[in-house]
Amino acid sequence: MWIHEHQNWPDFTWNADAFSNKLAGIRHRQGHLLGRMEGIGFELKREASLSTLTNDVVKSIAIEGESLNPEEVRSSIARHLGINIAGLIPASRAVEGIVELMLDATQMFLKPLTKERLFEWHAALFPTGLSGMHRIAVGEWRRIDAGPMQVVSGSIGHEKIHFEAPSADRIEREMKAFLAWFERQDDIDPVLKAGIAHFWFVTIHPFEDGNGRIARAIGDMALARADSTPDRFYSLSSQIESERKDYYDQLERQQRRSPEITGWLEWFLDCLGRAISSAETTLGNVLFKAKLWNMVNKNSVNERQRLIINRMLENDFKGHMNTSKYAKLAKCSNDTALRDIQDLKTRGIFIQNPGGGRSTSYQLLDEIE
Repeated sequence: MWIHEHQNWPDFTWNADAFSNKLAGIRHRQGHLLGRMEGIGFELKREASLSTLTNDVVKSIAIEGESLNPEEVRSSIARHLGINIAGLIPASRAVEGIVELMLDATQMFLKPLTKERLFEWHAALFPTGLSGMHRIAVGEWRRIDAGPMQVVSGSIGHEKIHFEAPSADRIEREMKAFLAWFERQDDIDPVLKAGIAHFWFVTIHPFEDGNGRIARAIGDMALARADSTPDRFYSLSSQIESERKDYYDQLERQQRRSPEITGWLEWFLDCLGRAISSAETTLGNVLFKAKLWNMVNKNSVNERQRLIINRMLENDFKGHMNTSKYAKLAKCSNDTALRDIQDLKTRGIFIQNPGGGRSTSYQLLDEIE
C-alpha cells in the first residue's frame, strides 16, 4: 500500500515532541543568520543572496541528474533582480525558465499559490513542450492517457517500482486540497509547513515531469514566508543535492508508510540545519571578498589583474594560479602575465606556494587583518 492509498490520506500526523528542540534550534539559527546579514550592508547582502539563489537553481537541477552553466544562471538572476555585475552573459531559455520559476516563488512569496501559478511555473520549465526527446503535457496536470506515474529502476523483466503516484483522475481534487491547505492560516510552524508541502506535492506528482523541481520551489516559498524576506541566504536544494541518495531513500521509505510523517520531518529539519550551517561558509566568503577588494582598491589594479582575482574568488575555481594559466585566462602573453603576477605578489595579494621552477604557482592570501 502506498501512502496515498491509506485511509487517513492526506491527514498527516507527527510527533512534535520528537523534534521540538531541533525545530527551535533551527528557528534560532535562522534568526541569527538573518540578523548577521542585515548588518553587513546592502551591497554585500545582495551579493550573498545572488550567490545563494544561483546555487539553489543549479543544485535543484543537479538533483535530477541535469546540469546548468552557473555563470548563465548567475547572469540571468542578476538581470531579473536588476543587480549590476561584471561579465553578464546570455542565458539559454532553459536557464531563464528555471530562474523565472525560482524568483517568482521566493521574491513573490506572499502571493497565493494557485493552480494557474503552478501551470505557469511548469510552462517556464518546459518552453519547448519537450522533456528530453519526449513531448509532454505542459501547463496542465498529467493526463490519464499518459499512463500511471511510476518511478522504476532495473532492467526489463527485473524492474523495481520505487513509487507510484495517485492516478491522473485524482489529481484535480488532490491538488485542490493541497493548495487550500498551503494557503490556510493555521498554527503549523512555517518551517514544518515547508517540509510537509515538499513531501505532499512530490507524492501527488501532478505533472508529467518537473515535479521535484517545483516541489523544491514550493518548499523555498514556504521558507521565504518563514523568514519573512525574499532574500535567500541558505540553500536547501544545495544541501539536498549533496545528500541526494539519502533524500530519495527518505522519500521512498515514507511513501510505503502511513501518513504519520515524523521520520520525514526529522530528516528534513536535519537537512535544513546543515544548509544553514553551510550558509555560514557563504557569508564568510562574501565578507572575505569584500575585505580583499578593499585592500586591492587602495592601489588600483589593471583589468587583467581584476579579472584573474575575480576568477580565483569563484567557487568553481580549481587549483592554483601560474603564469601559463594566467596568460590563457587574461588573453595575454606569458611575459605580461608574469609581470602582473609579480606585482600582485609584491603587494601581498598573491602568495607563492612552495616549489619553484616550472611548478611555481600562487594562491590568493587567505587572511586579511
